[in-house]
Amino acid sequence: MKPIDHRAWFLVLPVVLCVAFSAILPLMTIVNYSVQDIISPERRVFVGTEWYAAVLQDEELHGALLRQIGFSLAVLAIEIPLGILLALSMPAAGWRASAVLVIIALSLLIPWNVVGTIWQVFGRTDIGLLGAALSWLGVDYNYTGNDVDAWVTVLVMDVWHWTPLVALLCYAGLRAIPDAYYQAARIDGASRMAVFRYIQLPKMRGVLMIAVLLRFMDSFMIYTEPFVLTGGGPGNATTFLSQYLTQKAVGQFDLGPAAAFSIIYFLIILLLCFILYNWMQRAGTTGGFDEERANA
Repeated sequence: MKPIDHRAWFLVLPVVLCVAFSAILPLMTIVNYSVQDIISPERRVFVGTEWYAAVLQDEELHGALLRQIGFSLAVLAIEIPLGILLALSMPAAGWRASAVLVIIALSLLIPWNVVGTIWQVFGRTDIGLLGAALSWLGVDYNYTGNDVDAWVTVLVMDVWHWTPLVALLCYAGLRAIPDAYYQAARIDGASRMAVFRYIQLPKMRGVLMIAVLLRFMDSFMIYTEPFVLTGGGPGNATTFLSQYLTQKAVGQFDLGPAAAFSIIYFLIILLLCFILYNWMQRAGTTGGFDEERANA
């Protein structure tokens, strides 16, 4: 029997310590705050699940949740197909492929607060290119005063910023497909749509799952860009869950309700990601590559 060297666990110890320091300890602190009424740093009262009940009955929270779900679904509905189209249209090799990859990735290098500032200027009707162009075309556009304009501007800003990530993931998935599949498809006379449906799309299932989960989680936690662009307004049009949480914790200093809402927020993200993951797993199993169908 081959001996087991348990000293290998010491190599994992730094990761365990980092996770404990950055995730487990803060989570335990939040759970502790969520069951207490913090009157002062020296005086706290145990209230049990009172804050959870109060948060779940908060109508402003319900509105922020609906806006957040609508925004995240819109992000997925636009960025995933657009990223796939970009990946399919990119060169496969050569200096053109390298140049396109660099250009595509440029927006990913811009910090989140700078992205909000760029679009804040870009959308102004007096000095911004987008705002001035829409005004010249006769479109009544005002992202600071119109709810729909503000929401659409935040959505377009997110699409501009993060679609390249989806495109790069899909591009990597496409490049990993062996050329033998394409040769067999050419011999069988498969159309371009058939190649995409039966070869490329099933083979990209893994990277698409990563792209969907990453974009969903990131869009569900969006904060900096809409905060810089609109401040959550006009009214509450672009006040998403993260901004609502910040207002509770920092603006109103209601640490108990904010902690309870943080736990609920965390569980919502976990639940929705679990649903998305299982749905994509089932879709990949039932819609995978079938050689007999492809040859037919």
